[in-house]
Amino acid sequence: MSEEIAEIRTLADARKVLASQPFSVLIGARLTEYERGRAVLEIPLREELLQQFGFAHGGVLAYAADNALTFAAGTALGPSIVTTGMSLDYLRPAGGALLRAVATIVSTSRRQALCRCEIYAVTEDGTEKMCAAAQGSARLIDLNR
Repeated sequence: MSEEIAEIRTLADARKVLASQPFSVLIGARLTEYERGRAVLEIPLREELLQQFGFAHGGVLAYAADNALTFAAGTALGPSIVTTGMSLDYLRPAGGALLRAVATIVSTSRRQALCRCEIYAVTEDGTEKMCAAAQGSARLIDLNR
């Protein structure tokens, strides 16, 4: 991003940040919720995002967890943050129309936030099944270094 973002207050602000991430645009990610302590990221599943058995590729699920966790952390810490670590458990193959990553803050300090994320595979009829769960942290960075 060429300019530093001072604050993200609304879902519209958060969507602008997401749209400034070329990889997120390539994946087709969209933010559907952004509120204090919580963010929801969705990815419509298309053929290019699937593995050989027709399920969402594990890397797509990892991206969803990483970005949802970071956006949730950003609701408390602000926009100048990076992921510092994440663990991800794949619970079942993810098939359907889209992935929905729901991230919430577990704990925060002045410079760091710990978050959890549940990823759901959503079918055309709206049925959701949890397919992965993650926990990760993000911390403030100095963009002026």
